[in-house]
Amino acid sequence: MDTAAVLDLLKQVAAEVITPRFRALADGEVIEKNPGDLVTVADREAEVLLTEALLTAYPDAVVLGEEAHAADPSVLERYLAADHAFTVDPVDGTKNFVHGSPDHAVMVAETRGGETVRGWIWQPEHGVAWVAERGAGVERNGEKVTREPVADGTPPRGATSIWSLRGHELADLPALRPSWVCCGVDYPKLIQGEVDYVLYSRSNAWDHAPGSLMVSEAGGHVGHFDGTDYGPRSTQPGIIVAADPVAYGAVQRRLPADLVSR
Repeated sequence: MDTAAVLDLLKQVAAEVITPRFRALADGEVIEKNPGDLVTVADREAEVLLTEALLTAYPDAVVLGEEAHAADPSVLERYLAADHAFTVDPVDGTKNFVHGSPDHAVMVAETRGGETVRGWIWQPEHGVAWVAERGAGVERNGEKVTREPVADGTPPRGATSIWSLRGHELADLPALRPSWVCCGVDYPKLIQGEVDYVLYSRSNAWDHAPGSLMVSEAGGHVGHFDGTDYGPRSTQPGIIVAADPVAYGAVQRRLPADLVSR
């Protein structure tokens, strides 16, 4: 499937099983997988449709879907060992979706040899598509986008989905604001300049593979709390998504030691 066809697939699946349920979820269509961790029938149906289409086009690929992993964690090992794979997050920002917020997205990434080579984010309620190909940049609704570095002498502004850090300062940096609680919105917001870095505690590939490619193609940098680079096979916790490598280093040096060592 060419890049445009995969984006069309995301749009089609969203229109078929996600958008009709936005602000219209029936009783029993929201399930709590774990305390505070929600899934809906839209998540499950969308993942099935996306996975089936990708495997039809690429029968030898491994597809790592968020809900498939919840049902069978061993799929992660197959994904980590695969030369060709896809990640699927059918409704990123499920809590937002359940609570009627438009800040949710459908996300897919393609990896080859352990590197993300293509990524897609479709924000159905915003009508915005983000697409990236390694070495070819990132586009928003078909227009090339880049991220300006943080200006010299300006402290980077951060956001986080880590509850314990919200409102806190990293040394002399401005206090961390809440993220949009959706990687499919957070990463684009950073590229558009609304924040200069975002901190995450978990490194699930379905959450970070698409956006990390986009940020890198836009001029940013994505790495772990310990200073190592993030990749789609990374399983260690703690991610810094930054507008540029200098901003990444500035944030990484200011992280508390107990956070880095988690």
